[in-house]
Amino acid sequence: MTAHETYDAASISVLEGLEAVRKRPGMYIGSVSRKGLNHLIYEIVDNAVDEHLAGYCFRIQVILEKDGSCTVTDDGRGIPVDLHEKGVPAERLVFTTLHAGGKFDNSAYKTSGGLHGVGSSVVNALSLWLDVRISRDGFVYHDYYEKGEPALELDEGFLPKVGKSSRTGTAVRFLPDPEIFERTDFSAAEVKSRLHETAYLNPELILEFEDRRSAGAEKVIFHEPEGLAGFVRDLNQHTEVLHDPVCLKGEAEGIKVDISFQYCTEFRENVLGFCNNIYNSEGGTHLTGFKTTFTAVMNTYARQIGLLKEKDANFTGADIRNGLTAVISIKHPDPRFEGQTKTKLDNQDAAKAVGKVAGEQLVLYFDRNLETLKSVLSCAEKAAKIRRSQERAKTNLLTRQKYSFDTNGKLANCEKKDPAQCEIFIVEGDSAGGSAKTARNRNYQAILPIRGKILNVEKASIDKVLANAEIKTMINAFGCGFSEGYGNDFDIGKLRYDKIVIMADADVDGAHISTLLLTLFYRFMPELITQGHVYIAMPPLYKAMPKKGSEEYLYDDKALEAYRRRHKPGTFTLQRYKGLGEMDAEQLWETTLNPETRRMKQVGIEDARMASDVTEVLMGSEVPPRKAFIYEHAKDAELDV
Repeated sequence: MTAHETYDAASISVLEGLEAVRKRPGMYIGSVSRKGLNHLIYEIVDNAVDEHLAGYCFRIQVILEKDGSCTVTDDGRGIPVDLHEKGVPAERLVFTTLHAGGKFDNSAYKTSGGLHGVGSSVVNALSLWLDVRISRDGFVYHDYYEKGEPALELDEGFLPKVGKSSRTGTAVRFLPDPEIFERTDFSAAEVKSRLHETAYLNPELILEFEDRRSAGAEKVIFHEPEGLAGFVRDLNQHTEVLHDPVCLKGEAEGIKVDISFQYCTEFRENVLGFCNNIYNSEGGTHLTGFKTTFTAVMNTYARQIGLLKEKDANFTGADIRNGLTAVISIKHPDPRFEGQTKTKLDNQDAAKAVGKVAGEQLVLYFDRNLETLKSVLSCAEKAAKIRRSQERAKTNLLTRQKYSFDTNGKLANCEKKDPAQCEIFIVEGDSAGGSAKTARNRNYQAILPIRGKILNVEKASIDKVLANAEIKTMINAFGCGFSEGYGNDFDIGKLRYDKIVIMADADVDGAHISTLLLTLFYRFMPELITQGHVYIAMPPLYKAMPKKGSEEYLYDDKALEAYRRRHKPGTFTLQRYKGLGEMDAEQLWETTLNPETRRMKQVGIEDARMASDVTEVLMGSEVPPRKAFIYEHAKDAELDV
């Protein structure tokens, strides 16, 4: 059976139409921010990676073009172009119909990572135009769309042939629709990071990146033949490690399992999960299977070598995973996810498969590498001692406070008790906190003032973190506890507020305060971010007051430049807000607190590797990399609304 016999028009199944994608894009790509914009590229790349998983694609090229479009080219089989039973070329169905693709025919793809088969059609629907060139069967076929609709006439029902070709593959070029997205300039750094991640997950795949948008086009090739071992080595590149990366591979339940792990001297856990090349930011059953099995195996070894006596309690999972960096990647023929954007894997057979492979391979490895085993167990022993010490001190450190107002009168709580209807604003400074308390809607908005910059948790020991008054106040106010290296008291189900909003001044100090708070959440309460509860308020920088007409708030320097182009000098006065404390209660409500008029950024984590790296760069001990990052991304930070 040839490749074309298993991947043709008959392989394309149609489940439903493309209606409403442009009306509700967030349902399909998560958001219309830059995160959603970059997601368009990932969807087309993921389709090409699926061809690689099927054994037909070994090189993918991504080009950010000068006109703002993106071109993704692969050397796979090429999308089928023959007539489908629906009476149109199969390629047209792929780009115009949701849930139309070879991923619904098991003979075409055994595993796939595309967004439930809606990727190509959604990218098309959200693009101003999209151009497709397909090389297969000795010819190059062409198709073209505008806002999701075909704009090219068929040649007697078939796609027009525009040339001959001895190669196979698909080239998709698209320009995001500015009517849909808040901004249409792709982030080169984020795209490169995602491609690099994909290269680690597919060691035989070569991914080329080129940015032609400025002089001296940047070209990068990502090829990681070491696979997950290289991924783990990359994640630990700034950390002292205890051993070389360990690799475990196998197959069970029809699921391919690939695991690599390494221990470092820093007591923190970093375990990442991927299913069919898609990062699952909230984990899922594959991670549960790994953690459960890893804990059981290591406790068995601890008793065999006498580290744990008969009367001793087992090490906890957190004890054993302290210092662990691990990547778990599985290839599943029929994955189920919680949510459209695949943040959490839900297949129970994935837990069994990962557990079986990990259990067998761990024993084979550690039986032959006793020194590594002893290093790992010594980490667990040290972590357990610290945990027990922390548990004794925790009662004193985190005594429960009244959560309407604490003894210092800091938290001004809201009247509603339903978390889904409540939001809390973290405000720096007494003056801004006082204005916010006056301006807020007491019914559902709580205000928590903090004094200055909180502790940098990236460089602090856990006892200092727990002893910090501002951090204790936040933990008590949120109500869901915290997770750290020596235990896990975090329970997202106990969160008292649906939205946690960081409200800092629009200056360098305000940005630093926001970064410190985000570092705290990322390291100790990551589910607040992964489940979309953390926001950053966007207060205006200026208030323009024309001699004629209505006043207007301007949120950044770009908005100010645009306003000046529309108004002649001398026809308006300008007020510059140096801080939130300069606004009266009415202005603060109108610009920053009122859900009808305010602007906020929702904080999210899409790329695990990049999130960890950025946090380390911003909050680590090395100053030059932090300055370089801030300078490089200053423009992005200003424009990202």
